[in-house]
Amino acid sequence: MKLGFTEAEEAFRVEAATWLTAALTGPFADVRGVTSLVEMPERRREWEKYLAASRWSCIGWPAQYGGRDATLAQQVIFAEEYARAGGPPRLNHLGIELIGPTILAYGTDEQKARFLPAIANGDHIWCQGYSEPGAGSDLGGVRTKAWREGGDWVIEGQKVWTSLAQFCDWIFVIARTDPESVGSKGLSFLLVPMDQDGVTVRNIVQMTGESEFNETFFDAARTDAANILGEPGQGWGVAMALLGFERGVSTLGQQMGFRNELDDLIEAARANGSAGDPVIRQKIAQAEIGLRLMRYGALRMLTASADGGSNPAAFTYKIQWANWRQSLGELAMEVLGQAGEISDAHGEYAFSRLPHLFLYSRADTIYGGTNEIQRNIIAERALGLPREARTRAK
Repeated sequence: MKLGFTEAEEAFRVEAATWLTAALTGPFADVRGVTSLVEMPERRREWEKYLAASRWSCIGWPAQYGGRDATLAQQVIFAEEYARAGGPPRLNHLGIELIGPTILAYGTDEQKARFLPAIANGDHIWCQGYSEPGAGSDLGGVRTKAWREGGDWVIEGQKVWTSLAQFCDWIFVIARTDPESVGSKGLSFLLVPMDQDGVTVRNIVQMTGESEFNETFFDAARTDAANILGEPGQGWGVAMALLGFERGVSTLGQQMGFRNELDDLIEAARANGSAGDPVIRQKIAQAEIGLRLMRYGALRMLTASADGGSNPAAFTYKIQWANWRQSLGELAMEVLGQAGEISDAHGEYAFSRLPHLFLYSRADTIYGGTNEIQRNIIAERALGLPREARTRAK
């Protein structure tokens, strides 16, 4: 396993860091340090276009679609420097890191030419239509249906936990196109425009006081028949490939964001004197060790990918960082004490960064596949154990 980067890769780090620092202390200084996913959406849409203009938006993509053909190591380095510079959450995270790579893998030439440049340029912001009220992490229970009518797919159903749907232009939807099918059979992967009469987005207020999540309703919504990724009824394979991208390089650079959160916690402990408590110091040390272990794990995955192989240990990564970050949120509240329970937003239901971290991190072990789902994945796909008995959807 390589524990560092080459001289050329470190030169790339300097190039990226220099550009990011200039941008985030210059024309986009107002979005530097923003951590909320819903704060300043219009400025963050402009930020997406600014990144794209210098081809820093989706550096791992082919150059012909707006990328840089960056290596995995370069993508990790950029993600690290992005977090180190205080870059805001990417408004088009799902477009760049999930649906974009999926279109590259499964899209037709026409779909690639139509959708990829618009994602890279920040013209199309995307959200994900997977979860439903009766099918959270188990996509085999999807009930949203779609059928062909003339030159369109017509869609009926409801999705939930649709992150940032209120800001998005397009949504990728898993729908049942074979009414006689059950489970993972008979599903299709559709690309659907949000700006139409048949799509309704309703905010869900979270305990942080924000509305990152939404319910999304499809009432005879339509999309062109050509906007299907893969073959009709074969959407399960496309959907699973997309989740593979979610657990891939998009997670490798996030430790720097965690580093920033841990540093904030340490600063708070020093400021209020709790850093002198031996129990708090021990827990901070454990958090530091956990963060370093995650970095070594990321480097191990990176090394395996660079060698052209795969590492089953990669399946453990999501559950590892989810548990670590949830513990960090709990430690933050322990450090802050009663002060962490009081909002300083003068009547607004809003919290400063560390209490917000605690509240938000309660979801870390749920979204992106619950811990229970992650354990099944580790058992079945990494360890080769027998599949868990599953209830067939009706």
